[in-house]
This record gives sequence, structure tokens and C-alpha cells, in this order.
Amino acid sequence: MFQPPYTITNAELVEAFNRYVDLDNARHAADIESGARAPLQHSSVEFIEKASGIQRRYVMEKSGVLDPQRMHPRFAERADDQLSLMAEIAVDAARQALQQAGKTGADVDMVLCAASNMQRAYPAMAIEIQHALGAGGYGFDMNVACSSATFALEQAVNAVRSGSARCVLVVNPEITSAHLEWKDRDCHFIFGDVCTAIVIERADMATAADVWEVQGTRLATQFSNNIRNNFGFMNRSEDSDPQARDKTFRQEGRKVFKEVVPIAAAHIEAHLAQLGHDPAGVCRFWLHQANLGMNQLVLKKLVGEASEDRAPLILNEFANTASAGSIIAFHQHRQDLVAGDLGVICSFGAGYSVGSVVVRKR
Repeated sequence: MFQPPYTITNAELVEAFNRYVDLDNARHAADIESGARAPLQHSSVEFIEKASGIQRRYVMEKSGVLDPQRMHPRFAERADDQLSLMAEIAVDAARQALQQAGKTGADVDMVLCAASNMQRAYPAMAIEIQHALGAGGYGFDMNVACSSATFALEQAVNAVRSGSARCVLVVNPEITSAHLEWKDRDCHFIFGDVCTAIVIERADMATAADVWEVQGTRLATQFSNNIRNNFGFMNRSEDSDPQARDKTFRQEGRKVFKEVVPIAAAHIEAHLAQLGHDPAGVCRFWLHQANLGMNQLVLKKLVGEASEDRAPLILNEFANTASAGSIIAFHQHRQDLVAGDLGVICSFGAGYSVGSVVVRKR
């Protein structure tokens, strides 16, 4: 895991947001007084923590987010011959994962860059990362929003099983601060930046001390508009406003909560049944880190209770890190399990999409 250099606490975030609200309301005072425009409402630490369980988040750049005149990160554009920012954090996480696996870049023959947003259309981020690591074979980008990591894991597992690859690197560089709408009270606290990396290889090639056998993978999607981001290369041709609200993350939070929880719980239960397992026999569920209440309810539906030991929480420290969230939970909360213990990595998000990976400690 690559961890960004800066943190933003809820108190810092609320202070900047409320200053922005006061400035905006002052600019539109006449319209507010006439009733033509509703005033923006202040946020609060209590509101954020009750709504989400989030206490802070890591970000790649802090000053721009906390500037009430800007309210988004301030990144320097890089020349084409420089390593891009997304590739830079992916290479960092990848090198850590390869070291833990006892491998080098030269051992990798497939790279998957799976994330909720890509820095550019082409060349593929995966190929840039492949080049920086000195890896062979091939690579490609894929995006299934917050389910990108688990969807990529299935592609990696299938590539190894089919023989088209022997050692696959999956990286999930999530610079979510760049697509979050920091000016929206209902979502300004949700996301944080991070990058995770996982090595998938043939069992007979595994030499690491910490090895997990993939017992099975399962993916599902059904279309919903309740989580959406309309930013894209066609915006210019549509003559649309690049600063319009729909060009950043937006969601119908209550609808997402109500609809995704039963989908995720049923998905996990069916996957375990397919493999001959009962949810009660699972030692740990590493769930997507979007909302504390959502994870607790998924777990209650599966095993009748919700404990942090059974489904570890990392969003209090990292916030929602899109596709990387369930991988961070796995990364930080697997060391106490012993050989034979069963676990489920599961992510869910826009699409709707749900991906689960059942693993057993070797």
C-alpha cells in the first residue's frame, strides 16, 4: 500500500467548507433574500462521523482542498517524459508488493491498473507502470468504479489459470480527491487517496511467507444511475461546462444504501454457497469501505452480528478509497489469521457492481 503524505481531519475539512459556504452565501445574498436561491448549509464533524464513520483521510495535495476559493487539489502538470502521478504511486505500491512476494518487476508478465478514474485516455496507465517496473508481457487499464480491484483480481486469476500469464500485478491507484466535489455538503467528506497492489501467481511459484489461495471469484453488475460521474473526453464536443456539478462524483446516498446492501449480502452468500461454505465459517470479511452503517448491515445479514473483528474498519482513517478500500482492509487485518482460515474480499459500488474473492490462508 502507498499512503499519501498529507492528512485532512474532519475538523480541518469542516472549517474550510464552512468558510466556502459563508463566501458563497455572501456572493448570492440578493438571490437568497429574494428566495430565488437556497442558502448553502454548514457541515459539522458530528454530521460527518454520524453519517459515515469517517474521521480523516489521506490526500496527495492538501492546500488546494482547504482553500475556500478553490476547493480541489492543486497538482502540477507533468511533461510527457515524466512518470505520471498515478503511475508514480502505483509503482511505489507495486514494489512493496513484489518485495513481499519475493519477486521483481522482471518476474511479472501481466499488469492490470484498475481504478475508479484514469489520469488520461491513453497510453494505458498499466503500460506505463509495466515499463517503469521493467515487467514483461502485457498490461491494460480497467474501470468498474469502486469494484475495480475485485474485478481485476478475477481477470488476474483467470489469466494465471489459463496460462496466459504466470505472475500478475494488480494495482489500484485511487486519487479520488481529484474527482470529489468538495463543495457539496452531502459528499465533501467521503473520499481519500491511496494505492494498493497485489501479486497473483501460480501456487507452485509462490515463495512468500504470507500466501493466500484464491478459492473462487464472482462478479455481478446491474445498471443504476444512483452513483455517477459524467466527466469525459466528449465533454468538449458537447460544449458542456467542465465545472458543472455532474462532472464530479455525485450519488443518491440513501438510495445507494437501501439498494446495495441487500445486493452485496446476497452476492456474498451465493458465492460462498457455490463453493460449499457457510458465512458463519468465514473468519473475516474485508468489505468495501464506503460507509460504516452499510458494512455493519451487510455483516448482520450474513452472520447475524456486526463486529469490527469480523469485518475490520479502515474508513475511519482512510475514508472511502474507492476500489482500494477492501484491499487496504485485507492488507492491514490479515496477519492474525492462521493456516486454513477463510476470508472474503468484497467490493461494491457504481454500476451497480459487486465483486467477491474468497481466499484461504495457506
